[in-house]
Amino acid sequence: MLGLDKRDTKFLLIVIFLTLATPILLQPFPESSTLAQFNAGYPDLMQRFAIFGIFAIGFNILFGLTGYLSFGHAAFLGIGSYSVVWMYKLLDYNVIWGLPLAVILSGLFALVIGYVSLRRSGIYFSILTLAFAQMSFNLAYSVLTPITNGETGLQVYTDDPQILMGATEPTSPHLFGIVMNQSAKINLGDWVFTFNNGYYFCAIIAIIAFYISLRIFRSPFGLMLRAIKSNQQRLNYTGLNARPYTLAAFVISGMYAGLAGGLMASMDPLAGAERMQWTASGEVVLMTILGGVGTMMGPVLGAGVIKYMENIFSKINEQVLHSWFGWLPDSLEGFVIFIAEHFVGSGWHMTSGVLFMLVVIFLPGGLVEGGQRIKAMFNNRGGDDADDPEHHPKHAPHVAE
Repeated sequence: MLGLDKRDTKFLLIVIFLTLATPILLQPFPESSTLAQFNAGYPDLMQRFAIFGIFAIGFNILFGLTGYLSFGHAAFLGIGSYSVVWMYKLLDYNVIWGLPLAVILSGLFALVIGYVSLRRSGIYFSILTLAFAQMSFNLAYSVLTPITNGETGLQVYTDDPQILMGATEPTSPHLFGIVMNQSAKINLGDWVFTFNNGYYFCAIIAIIAFYISLRIFRSPFGLMLRAIKSNQQRLNYTGLNARPYTLAAFVISGMYAGLAGGLMASMDPLAGAERMQWTASGEVVLMTILGGVGTMMGPVLGAGVIKYMENIFSKINEQVLHSWFGWLPDSLEGFVIFIAEHFVGSGWHMTSGVLFMLVVIFLPGGLVEGGQRIKAMFNNRGGDDADDPEHHPKHAPHVAE
């Protein structure tokens, strides 16, 4: 289906199902349960899962396939956001105008930055991309204020032209009248499931982005990128010039980042320079490594885990902890809460840091490797040769999923 073999088609169908069923899967606990704190089926968080999943998928095309580690992808994220908000200001709130512009402008900026940065490799390439990202942040924050509105951020005002704005058109981001922030709620007993327009808009785009990345991974172009990562010097000895391939990967990756930035503005019509800070670039690196570099599902899983912890663990305050551990004796309750509060609330970074260290130490291949180990354990029960590719031809070399 769609140019994919049987295995990849099955994989894509599973991804589509899981993506469309996310509002249900992320709401496992009833509203009256004390565990409802861990439900993540609300629109803002689901949209972040999809958007940062796109961001991480694009970054993985560069880092996972070529091995070039960029610390400057937040620049393209910011460019995408500014592009969409400017279309709101000049035309109207329809997201259809801004997203293509976000992808095109991000690709052009990536072409320029990549052309310069890819003259170097390794840590020198990483430092160059970081320098470009910080330059972009400073330009947006304090130099190009007529375009970016500086530290206040770019937003839509009533006196903006909006030349396509109709009298009855929604005054918030929409797709031909389908308003992004509108939702339908379904009550099933004690469960409340929220089906949000904005989430499904992002989810459909994320599925398309995932499919394109899957085709790239399986293509001769993807094989060439993996050859560059494996041994670029040996590849150069064959007479092939690797730079056009790495530059193409950098541009594609930047376009993915611009699309993610545009979708952020599609959910919230505001663009600020903080989206271009180096911390945002570092975040997507953590997402990719946590999930599994060079795998298809790894970056998406990493993005989901980090955004889940950021939004769920950070909301667990002392009052919530008291409700959980109130059954303990007072002295023991105080001690447990004292320990726990360092890992939740404002200390959620501690939890993410510990998780990241454990993954790097025990699962160098990320969360995907953990899943593969569990799968191998079950396969080994069927025989000693379960993991031998000679006995299982279908397990020939294939990009991990």
